[in-house]
Amino acid sequence: MSDPLADMKARVLEGEVIEAIRTVYDPEIPVNLYDLGLIYDIQIDEQKNVYVKMTLTTPMCPVAGQMPGEVEHAVRSVPDVNDVKVELVWDPPWDMSRIPEEVRMDLGLL
Repeated sequence: MSDPLADMKARVLEGEVIEAIRTVYDPEIPVNLYDLGLIYDIQIDEQKNVYVKMTLTTPMCPVAGQMPGEVEHAVRSVPDVNDVKVELVWDPPWDMSRIPEEVRMDLGLL
């Protein structure tokens, strides 16, 4: 049986992790990585270890080596987070459809 208080705390922590990731911006597009749709998955276990699966707009991204570290640093700044692992993946490939409609409108892409 699920513990409602633990579930609520997990949702709050996930929200804090997302907000931390939103402080990391793509260097070429003035949008944070979360709103660009570059974060594919966030898992948080019972020990508050965070696992982030992310991609970049292109494998040729000049900052490909930096971005996972920036995401890791941002997530580590969240109180109560224990450990952080960020995995950079290329499958599925990122495309513009991963950007939420309101962000595409702000960027003038609609």
